[in-house]
Order: sequence, then C-alpha cells, then structure tokens
Amino acid sequence: LIKKCLSPQDYKGQKLAEQIFQGIILVSAVIGFIYGYITEQFGWTVYIVMAGFALSCLLTLPPWPMYRRNPLKWLPVQESGTEEKKSADRKPKRHAKS
Repeated sequence: LIKKCLSPQDYKGQKLAEQIFQGIILVSAVIGFIYGYITEQFGWTVYIVMAGFALSCLLTLPPWPMYRRNPLKWLPVQESGTEEKKSADRKPKRHAKS
C-alpha cells in the first residue's frame, strides 16, 4: 500500500498535472488582476495569485492516484549471463580517421 501511494506519476499524469497547474495560475492571475484593478489595491492581486499558486501546488505536487492511471510497461528482467554473451559477441567498432 505504501509503495503504491509513493509511486511516481506517469507521463499522461505529468501532462495532466502541468495543464492543471497552468490553468489555475492563469485563472488566479486574471481574477487577481481584475479584482486588484477594481479595488485599486495591487496587494490583492498578489494575494490572489499566491493563493492560486498554493492551490496548484497542493493539487499537482503530491502523486495523487489520478496522476498514476497509466503506469509504464517495463521490459522483463534478463539474466546477467545472456547480457555477457551478447557483449562478447559484438565486434569493436572502428571509427573513421578524420
């Protein structure tokens, strides 16, 4: 259970996390700018953007299960004996002289 909770995000999960992060930052920036413009207080703009950043970090940094739905298919483990035979059968490459 612990290993499953701490497994990293897959590639599609990384893309989803990036889209969520950018969307929240963009929306909070627009809302913050409009609200700061209306109230004529630049501080509110900064606070709203910082709140959006904190929310996006909370939603995208931990490896939530929605980011781990498409795990990678790894190749099976090969025995070390077959690896040594393959490397011994290879001829050394000769580089062309320049």
